[in-house]
Amino acid sequence: MTLLPQELIRLKRDGHALPPEAIEAFIAGLTEGRVTEGQAAAFAMAVFFRGLSLPERVALTRAMTRSGTVLDWDLPGPVVDKHSTGGVGDTVSLALAPMVASCGGYVPMIAGRGLGHTGGTLDKLDSIPGYISQPDVGLFRRVTREVGCAVIGQTPDLAPADRRLYAIRDVTGTVESLDLITASILAKKLAAGLQGLVMDVKAGSGAFMARTEDAYGLAESLVTVANGAGMPTRALLTDMDQPLASVAGNAAEVAYAIDYLTGRRREPRFHAVTLALGAEMLVLGTLSPDIPAATARLEEALASGRAAETFSRMVAALGGPSDLVAQPERHLPAPPVTRPVVPPRAGRVTVIATRAVGVAVIGLGGGRTRPEDRIDHAVGLTDLAAIGTEVGPDRPLAVVHARSEAAAARAEAEILAAYQVGPEAVAERKVILGRVE
Repeated sequence: MTLLPQELIRLKRDGHALPPEAIEAFIAGLTEGRVTEGQAAAFAMAVFFRGLSLPERVALTRAMTRSGTVLDWDLPGPVVDKHSTGGVGDTVSLALAPMVASCGGYVPMIAGRGLGHTGGTLDKLDSIPGYISQPDVGLFRRVTREVGCAVIGQTPDLAPADRRLYAIRDVTGTVESLDLITASILAKKLAAGLQGLVMDVKAGSGAFMARTEDAYGLAESLVTVANGAGMPTRALLTDMDQPLASVAGNAAEVAYAIDYLTGRRREPRFHAVTLALGAEMLVLGTLSPDIPAATARLEEALASGRAAETFSRMVAALGGPSDLVAQPERHLPAPPVTRPVVPPRAGRVTVIATRAVGVAVIGLGGGRTRPEDRIDHAVGLTDLAAIGTEVGPDRPLAVVHARSEAAAARAEAEILAAYQVGPEAVAERKVILGRVE
């Protein structure tokens, strides 16, 4: 059944189920340029309000997967990956891929750009001078085989329909659609030829799914569709009621990942999430018999320096500086203005509007409001206070890194509005909220 794009949009707008072949034709048109950006935006909005059934989700995922090359691998170890639904200060991918690779896994990680208020792994990698974040498939294969991991963006060959729809979702208020998130994530992962996938589904004020029950729904959708497509998948639900790391911003998060890998800084919440996801990957790939054994193996990869060395080799193999791990400050950009955000009164952090923290980074120039916007990789936030932290004149809520005093002042006001400070400590949520298998 072939439908004109506007007819398919009308059907979904009115709440009707879309035939698989109609979805296939629409995605083919998006790939080939016969479907306009306006039509793609209208389709995304119709799906946002009307939703897709499970068969429609599967059809959309398969159509976007088949819109380009689907890789297959002949490697001596399991091909596994992790994906996060996005948050603030979530730079786990940069640390986790080399950790798993140093334990015998192969991680061909296809990452995305920032969506909405969240930072994108691809934008973080673009802050590394010379790093080829979108290599051709041949280089992607070679680095994965020789190093054990390659963290890249979508190449023109891999799920090109998703790349186009992804950019449109970012600026049309349709990022939070469970159906579109499911298809977008899994299309890239299926195109990468994975043998196993672990999902990090965020819940909280800085997540696309703020309510835990909605996050469970997304996790179940991802696991059901992925396993139905033949890719063994499990999911962890993790907390995003506060930034995962104490930094937010592209170059700042690369520096943070390097500090984590080398042991210069290992904050407990970030460490817990990274280990939990990595352990699931090792067990899924049959590299460890159970979670405790896998966790111990990852800890040893960090302590021995193998994980940091693997990250360094990956960066160099993809065109970045060979001494980035040893001298990150020499290569990563830094803006001229820094400003501490001092709270109006001393006390303990009780609540963080985490989404607003991410929006503050975008306001500094660290994210996009239009698909064609250029990102300033140097700007961002460091020293973000966590829930329960005592703050005051000697301990700011954050430090703003900006291009101008005016931009810094705007970000300062946004951070002050995002944080609540009270006289007493509050109970912090667990960082691992649940698991779906």
